[in-house]
Amino acid sequence: MKNIVYILFILLNFLTYGQKEYYEIRKYKLPFNSPEGLLHKYFSEALLPALNRQGIKNIGVFEAFGDSTPKEIYLFIPYNSMKHHAHSYEALKKDKTYLSNSKFYDDIPQNKKVYNRFEVSFLVAFDGLPKLVKPKKGTQLFELRTYEGYSEDAVKRKVQMFNKEELNIFNDTGLHSVFFGEQISGPLMPALTYMLSFKSMQERNINWEKFSKDPSWKRISSLEKYSNTVSDIKRTFLKPLEYSQL
Repeated sequence: MKNIVYILFILLNFLTYGQKEYYEIRKYKLPFNSPEGLLHKYFSEALLPALNRQGIKNIGVFEAFGDSTPKEIYLFIPYNSMKHHAHSYEALKKDKTYLSNSKFYDDIPQNKKVYNRFEVSFLVAFDGLPKLVKPKKGTQLFELRTYEGYSEDAVKRKVQMFNKEELNIFNDTGLHSVFFGEQISGPLMPALTYMLSFKSMQERNINWEKFSKDPSWKRISSLEKYSNTVSDIKRTFLKPLEYSQL
């Protein structure tokens, strides 16, 4: 019954919105003693409001759990299409409110730089989850996972595995999906990336244990067609910042 409800949800989602979303993920690496507050001011007072005026919603801003060195800030932006992204990029150049509110950020001198570099990845949503699912209010733990494949075909088969069966198992075992996307550009290609949400680390650990013991997971993980699809897994635990929209 749960599978039927989930399939109907995905079908309704696809029919309602039509096309798959595209996702931009930026990872900012901050130097020691960075004036970090300036980056948050830029995001919260200039960039996010400007993107919201363009109709872009559910923008996520996160920091990694723990004391990572260098500190990392993650920015997640969903787009309706790659054309939407290109339009957004050009629109920012003409948005007078954005240009005014971001002037302080553009004027930051080299000796007070906010970040060393930031990495950018672009992803296209899976057929099985064409639109992100906004987590419940108050969610405090996000898990960002990237599966690297040894070849393009390996990633293609893993995406197929998720679309055909694994997403259903995630849903059944309490692994709450936020988005799933195949990387179309970025530093770790070929790869796919997805995000899960949880109320707590305890819930996360309990539900991953459920998943590992699920009979359906054991069955599909032993299928030859899905063998050798993941060569490395990168996992980061994130917490949303106060002004994050996810």
